[in-house]
Amino acid sequence: DVAGVSHAVVHAEYEYGDPADDLNEAVAALVAKMPDRFSGYGTVSLAPLRVMRAAAQVTRSAQLGLRGINIQPSFFGMPIDHPQLYPVYAKACELGLGVGVHTGINYTSHLPIKHDHPLQLDQVACDFPELTLIACHAGWPWGAELVAVARKHPNVYLEFGGLAPKYVGAAGTGWEVVFRFMNSLLSEQVLFGTDWPVFPMARALAEWRDLDLKPAVLEALLGGNANRLLSRPGTSLPGRAEAHRRS
Repeated sequence: DVAGVSHAVVHAEYEYGDPADDLNEAVAALVAKMPDRFSGYGTVSLAPLRVMRAAAQVTRSAQLGLRGINIQPSFFGMPIDHPQLYPVYAKACELGLGVGVHTGINYTSHLPIKHDHPLQLDQVACDFPELTLIACHAGWPWGAELVAVARKHPNVYLEFGGLAPKYVGAAGTGWEVVFRFMNSLLSEQVLFGTDWPVFPMARALAEWRDLDLKPAVLEALLGGNANRLLSRPGTSLPGRAEAHRRS
């Protein structure tokens, strides 16, 4: 309310320790209390990844009314396109759930960032063209590569959680290609996020509004695109996809 945000997506984040099932139930309970203010994304257990269990957790997330799955495979030594993750992608696609995936730099000193490269989303999007894939944290420092993947696949979205928008719009930060394309060809594939409490909502909103974004792009970023996805979770828009491929 203080930040002026009318609806937020809360996602479970599986790391070592908290059972994924408990996280999903907790998110679902919060959403059930205030469904007009919150939507939820669940998660799956990745340590270790047991594919049948993970697929069942996706199914349970759908039964709980959650709108997608959030995963961070690189934190467990897996690339985004690891074959063992395909049952998760397939089940989410079947059930109409989106999938958010950590992309770009991670700040865990003992884990390489090579598994966070957004180019790995390309193969997943090729194999699941009807699955909404959200590149969480927008893939920096590989902005140009993620732009290429999103330009190729209209079901791939860039999410800006945990980032300072003022740097996304600043020269010399490595975000130049992303900013140029989000303000033009990819305006329908960008999503506001904060990774709260990592980044304050009010500050994020203020910084986005200070940037040189077209009014229609700002509106799409701050809610229009998310509203469309939440209305039709897990699916790409046929009209958008056809226009994307014709251009």
